Amino acid sequence: MSRPRRARLALAVSAALLAGLALAGCSPSVVMHPADDANNPDCAAVTVRLPDTLGDDLGKRSTDAQATAAWGDPPSVLLSCGVPVPAASELPCIEVNGIQWLRDDSAAPNYAFTTFGRDPAVLVAIDSQVLSPGIPLDQLANAVSFTPTNGLECRSLEDTVTGQDLFPSDAPTDAPAPGEATPSATPAP
Repeated sequence: MSRPRRARLALAVSAALLAGLALAGCSPSVVMHPADDANNPDCAAVTVRLPDTLGDDLGKRSTDAQATAAWGDPPSVLLSCGVPVPAASELPCIEVNGIQWLRDDSAAPNYAFTTFGRDPAVLVAIDSQVLSPGIPLDQLANAVSFTPTNGLECRSLEDTVTGQDLFPSDAPTDAPAPGEATPSATPAP
């Protein structure tokens, strides 16, 4: 699959999950659709390690699709494992507890975060009016760390979630600054 097609597919999956935040309602089971690679055994390793609660009080809900999860009533955080693995991207990249995420804020205040440098990829959609994105990303990091790395790394990281500087103090001064036009996620050398 070509990179542009993969990027379009990833955005379509993000849009579907973000739409799910609005439509999930208060049903006993949250209706979701499995990702194409949801049957990947590494997705099972993630889903069995997901926390029962996010933040102080968003309880985990049952879902009707493999390798998915939802928290809150109505659901405010949705997770889907097995989404298309992103390659180089113009989306901002952040790192939370050793996990690199591409941030799609095209549907703000709902944000979609897709793991970068991991296969299978995990997508998390968050309603930021209910919960700050840093909280679920922090609490999901352990479970997501069970997906294997694929050798890709973000070149530059943005400080968009934690409020703390994500660049080491000895970072080269010629490193691209967050928000520059250069791709923020590219294959590692």
